[in-house]
Amino acid sequence: MKESGTELLLKLGFQLPQELLRQALTHSSYANETGEGEANERLEFLGDAVLDLALADILYQRYPDRDEGELSKVRAVVVSRPVLAQAAHRLCLGDYLRLGKGEEQAGGRDRPSILAAALEALLGAVFLTHGYSRTRELVEDLLGKEIERYAAERSQDYKSLLQQLGQRRFGTLPAYTLVDSEGPEHEKVFTVAVELGGSQAVGRGRSKKEAEQAAAKRLYLHLEDEDAGREG
Repeated sequence: MKESGTELLLKLGFQLPQELLRQALTHSSYANETGEGEANERLEFLGDAVLDLALADILYQRYPDRDEGELSKVRAVVVSRPVLAQAAHRLCLGDYLRLGKGEEQAGGRDRPSILAAALEALLGAVFLTHGYSRTRELVEDLLGKEIERYAAERSQDYKSLLQQLGQRRFGTLPAYTLVDSEGPEHEKVFTVAVELGGSQAVGRGRSKKEAEQAAAKRLYLHLEDEDAGREG
């Protein structure tokens, strides 16, 4: 165990009160065994809530076209024990933990549940010291790549891809038009057209958003094929 958290604070890029830092790094096994200090469970409780809020905020801002269900699924993966434990490993958080002898001998420094809990406790300490905005920045620093990776895996967002292509190639955004909606209210099928750079495609779906995604996918793949043809 590293007695000083100085290196850890340097990695984080800011200061924390020593007493609060010690609490965030104190596992219940150490507190129960030695009677020294408070375990990190209360800070973990706070950090868990702040992490949920920060991720919801980040996902809401980054992915304006994703619905609540998609955002919730991405958040659930990012706050999972394995992902948080990986982030804790990158900080070498296990080196700084205060563990009881039994937990130490059982390999507690590398145990995902302990690492994930300690990371949440650390976020709780950051929140108490520096407030929400700084904690959100830290969450984005620690988990930003995971957010991007799992968001991409959850759904290939062709509307976003088409928008990026339009800005890059034409300096403009795609335009979507509702062409038709047919069928009874509970089984409607929507048809949407999208136009970009003089090219157009049509998509159908059970919702306007689904139809827009279908149209965007067709037009994006068509424009990408044109690019490939020119390069060939």
